[in-house]
Amino acid sequence: MKKKIAVVALTGILAAGPAFASGYRIPEQSLNATALSGAYAANTPAADASYYNPANMSWLENTWQADASLTWIHLASIEYTDNAVASYNSGSRTEDFAMPNLHVVSPEYNNFRFGLSVVYPYGLSKRWDNAFPRTTAEEFTLKTYELNPTVSYKIGDTLSIGGGVRAIYAEGKVKSYGTVPVAGPITATISRDLEGDTTEYGYNLAMSYRPIENLSLAATYRSKVDLNIEGDSRLSSNAIGALGLPATTLNTGASVSVPAPAVLTLATAYTCNNGKTTAELAYDKTYWNAYDQLDFNYTTTINHPVLLSAFDNSKAKNWVNSEAFRLGLTHRLNTQWTVMAGFAIDKNPIPDQTLGFELPDSDAKIYSCGLRYQPTDNLTVGAAYLFDDKESRSVVNTGVNGTFDNSAAHLVNAGLQYRF
Repeated sequence: MKKKIAVVALTGILAAGPAFASGYRIPEQSLNATALSGAYAANTPAADASYYNPANMSWLENTWQADASLTWIHLASIEYTDNAVASYNSGSRTEDFAMPNLHVVSPEYNNFRFGLSVVYPYGLSKRWDNAFPRTTAEEFTLKTYELNPTVSYKIGDTLSIGGGVRAIYAEGKVKSYGTVPVAGPITATISRDLEGDTTEYGYNLAMSYRPIENLSLAATYRSKVDLNIEGDSRLSSNAIGALGLPATTLNTGASVSVPAPAVLTLATAYTCNNGKTTAELAYDKTYWNAYDQLDFNYTTTINHPVLLSAFDNSKAKNWVNSEAFRLGLTHRLNTQWTVMAGFAIDKNPIPDQTLGFELPDSDAKIYSCGLRYQPTDNLTVGAAYLFDDKESRSVVNTGVNGTFDNSAAHLVNAGLQYRF
């Protein structure tokens, strides 16, 4: 199959969007994690422990366990108001996605347990129809699929360790079309059309410690994965008579590397009320400082000065590490019904100087709730809702002079857990 370069990262996005943590991470990969706003690392009582904290697989009931869910994601239209030119005012398209997830955990074998998760850890889709933002972000879409086999080892009654291998497949599409200034009144109409895919590998590590019966402490780490994307690109420019440049279309091989950043999570959970209520506090640090620049390499030398400036010169990103603080509450009403709620404060990593239309991110507050119903000893079903409310953000840089409003994501998850 012919590949084209996946420049979803052409302006800085790679893997994020639909569920929208900072940048392009998607932390919500199960019913429980969605209901608890991602405060889900120290207390993980289902098969999704395979993904969120494989060390916790040691504490699960000694049977085969499975957790499957489907998340519907709705992205609101982001409104942009320009400070200087009213015709630049615009709104992005609304976006809707369906994202299935699967987690499986084995019984114990000599203090070892094995798990497997199929998740979608990064993603983005942002489309603009107005001529001004379309010049850089007519469409940016990225999908990632991760296969994460894991293992845990129970060292004793209070300590377990775990880890796994991350195999990430990414595919993306980037399209842009618009007019850019060249010199004085001279402008050029340029476009790009790029698609592609890649498969890369990383690892994750976890530790779970239970010093007393009701208290759990956890630490997890996901390695950085560089997504080295290769393929073909199509770049074009109209004729620029004043500069003696004819209409140009360039088809060439291209490559670019963008990071899926490392993530450190520290969490603690405490259970009280005769085992009915559990509170978890979690801290995430995402190492976005790995994304310092975006640099494309082409197999053909680009001599056209406009295409060179727009598509070949290295672009500074200078993202910074971001933090999230998450709180989750789980309460068992009776033997069949359990309710959950969560809240998080999520910081964004993009500095004002490099923020653009492809991902106009901002700090967010996250609210969530959910419930589980257990009709039989082996089957649990449930649903969850999460609202990611982004702050308004005003930016002045070389590409943006205005305010982004109304950025938000709604997630609805339906899932089931089964022991057999």
